[in-house]
Amino acid sequence: MAYRSFFHFIKELERANELVRITEPVATELEITELADRQMKSPGGGKALLFEKPTIDGRVSRFPLAINTMGSEPRMARAIGVESIDEIAHQMQLILKAKPPTSVREGWSLLRQGIDLLHARPRRVSDGPCKEIVRRFENAGDLSLRDLPVLLCWPGDGGRFITLPCVHTKDPDTGERNIGMYRMQVFDDRTTGMHWQIHKVGARHGKRYYEKNEKMPVAVCLGGDPAYTFAATAPLPDGLDETLFAGFVRKKSVDLVKCETCDLEVPVDVDFVLEGYVQPGELRDEGPFGDHTGFYTPVDQYPVFHLTAITCRKEAIYPATIVGVPPMEDFYLGSASVRIFLPVFKMNFPEIVDMALPAEGVFHNLVFVSIRKQYPYQATRSCMACGAWGR
Repeated sequence: MAYRSFFHFIKELERANELVRITEPVATELEITELADRQMKSPGGGKALLFEKPTIDGRVSRFPLAINTMGSEPRMARAIGVESIDEIAHQMQLILKAKPPTSVREGWSLLRQGIDLLHARPRRVSDGPCKEIVRRFENAGDLSLRDLPVLLCWPGDGGRFITLPCVHTKDPDTGERNIGMYRMQVFDDRTTGMHWQIHKVGARHGKRYYEKNEKMPVAVCLGGDPAYTFAATAPLPDGLDETLFAGFVRKKSVDLVKCETCDLEVPVDVDFVLEGYVQPGELRDEGPFGDHTGFYTPVDQYPVFHLTAITCRKEAIYPATIVGVPPMEDFYLGSASVRIFLPVFKMNFPEIVDMALPAEGVFHNLVFVSIRKQYPYQATRSCMACGAWGR
């Protein structure tokens, strides 16, 4: 199932009694974190929260804020349009094991799988809802980063952080797209940090731009179909386009539109697009940040993202999450990824029986791998081969 908008997804959660609306003003400074943290640590992940009047330094934001929208097994499944995550895992398994059909029934099944794969291919369009409001920073406008209800999550944080950004970049040599999720500390109206670590694809793309001494175009999408957020966090191999995977998951092609001020394409149905660039060699102190472990990551230097435009829907909803002492919303994202990609691991490493990312491992710091052991040190080989020691 494909969602027409983030609002459409929110309405589905409400119909399923998975959402609580909060109509009173609530501060983006620490208060929303406190309420969200209580829900995330409730049995089964609690409820999603929609804050209709989040406040920024005492003033009510023009945009509502939604949080914990994927913070349970039912909501995670609903986010990618299935009754159970196992449906996608089963489909992945069928595609990987597809063989020439020997009967009409098998032929029809293979055809259905092929149709699903056709949905993975994105389509280019000329306009869309994400451009209902366009504010270029070269002109005077009334929309800036200060208008977004960006959270100050924890008392020791170095500032406000955008926590659910889908960061679009492309390889300057091959043109291959990538969507990653890298936290972004807001420095002022027009600049943020870009926390891509050295082993991330965004950093690799950046390195090539630095070597060419060219500005790196970057577009950050917020909201839209939650399949985009899931795709940005999924452990896809380098070079495999997350847009293709999102189309496969939602069983509908992703419509892409060109940005206003940079040479990138983004989904037309997202709520916000932050357009801009990263300047080669420019670094700035980022942090501290209250992280998955329950401790603050220290201040370090990261690239700076400069905004050139913000586009958005007229009725945009700002998506957010928080990280901290588990369990948190990211646990359900990680668990879904393991279950969906387990058939891929099994195909490449037949000895693997199962994998799990327990909440106690804060999403990505602890992996259990069960194997059919046949020879000494096979466990070491399996963990090294499937990347369990490299996440």
